[in-house]
Amino acid sequence: MSTISFFSSVNFRNRVTPTLLSSPLVPHNISWRNASIAGSQQTWTVFPFFIFCRDIMIPGNRMLMVILLCQVLLGESNHASLIPEEGKKKAPGLHGQTAGQSHELLRDFEATLLHMFGLQGRPRPSRSATVPRYLLDLYRLQSGEAEEAGVHDAAFEYPERSASRANTVRGFHHEEHMERVHSGEYQMKNVEALPLRFVFNLSSIPEDELLSSAELRLFRQQIDLAILGSGGGEEGLHRINVYEVLKPPRAGQLITRLLDTRLVRHNTSRWESFDVSPAVLRWTRENLPNHGLAVEVQPLNQTPYHQGRHVRISRSLHQEPGEDWEQVRPLLVTFGHDGKGHPLTRRAKRSPKQRGRKRNRNCRRHALYVDFSDVGWNDWIVAPPGYQAYYCQGECPFPLADHLNSTNHAIVQTLVNSVNTNIPKACCVPTELSAISMLYLDEHDKVVLKNYQEMVVEGCGCR
Repeated sequence: MSTISFFSSVNFRNRVTPTLLSSPLVPHNISWRNASIAGSQQTWTVFPFFIFCRDIMIPGNRMLMVILLCQVLLGESNHASLIPEEGKKKAPGLHGQTAGQSHELLRDFEATLLHMFGLQGRPRPSRSATVPRYLLDLYRLQSGEAEEAGVHDAAFEYPERSASRANTVRGFHHEEHMERVHSGEYQMKNVEALPLRFVFNLSSIPEDELLSSAELRLFRQQIDLAILGSGGGEEGLHRINVYEVLKPPRAGQLITRLLDTRLVRHNTSRWESFDVSPAVLRWTRENLPNHGLAVEVQPLNQTPYHQGRHVRISRSLHQEPGEDWEQVRPLLVTFGHDGKGHPLTRRAKRSPKQRGRKRNRNCRRHALYVDFSDVGWNDWIVAPPGYQAYYCQGECPFPLADHLNSTNHAIVQTLVNSVNTNIPKACCVPTELSAISMLYLDEHDKVVLKNYQEMVVEGCGCR
């Protein structure tokens, strides 16, 4: 397999040692030399997520490596650098390569990183793409941002059971052109209006993503009690039924199966969630035809004119002042797992560890902020705008101290190095990695909340 090689100079105790790094992730037949960034007192390598020990690289850090490599390839561009500011100079340009070759190389690296994210191509959201408030609140609560900012909505119910089995949450709006529209005259003359049908296009869900549950979210608005009288007893109640449509509708008739039902009052505005997992799992796991869902609103002892008018299941012909249909329209939410990493869990916001200003050359964690706008991805990544990835750097001196989190093998290797310099020292590498959550728009303008593993360095050690 062809690899890309980087020769850098790493200063260990005033002794310059050539180090070879190689990776199978990059395009074939490309070679760089002297791709290092020299500081005034020390030498910085441009790829802190590599282990500078012969041809070894931690697989968990490949995604971060590609982000950094894309940034370095930008050379003398106006983009802000992802490399730490301390002791850093600008990376040299691509010597001997034309602008076209550089652009092609960047495109190849972007494709590699997108593949790591599970995307076929770079998403380019349309202007009409919207992010449901529910998924944004779910991200903030799951990532700990809501707790840190103290803006958590008490009415928001975290789907603990569904999220505990999933690392991916997707949001879908229905295809409005396929819903059946009732005329006002029809509803005035018929006591029981037919259910309204919703069709959701779920083709963007990858085949390797196993769904565990799904819910249909409907928004209901408070109704002025003066319209309905006292509103006491059964007069203030509505029943909402959600069905699976089993066959294509014919002659205005729907063949359905009841999925969930709920009795609600109209005296408050809130979202209602209905379990539609059986239908969605049949569509995705068993590949049965997806004819959509149907929603029926049945008031108790109410005139047909007011039937279901507070449940927002279709766009109003005349928009109410200050109303945002995109934020109150029905939303289908799926919870799935792609078999990679751990499920979504509620966690507190990470607090940066306070360290003294005393310079420490030993192996430790350093700050490294990855800004998605630096690589031009802030148009489709909704949150976060960037994150603190950290990296490991420093010496592993003999004898290895306990706080350097070493293995027995590293201790033996360091001992042998002290008497035989042909044997390399132990390397400063990440020993603990954690995940981050990302909220983004995919290639189909669908909103995705996903956990990505091994994105943040939590601990370093000599290995």
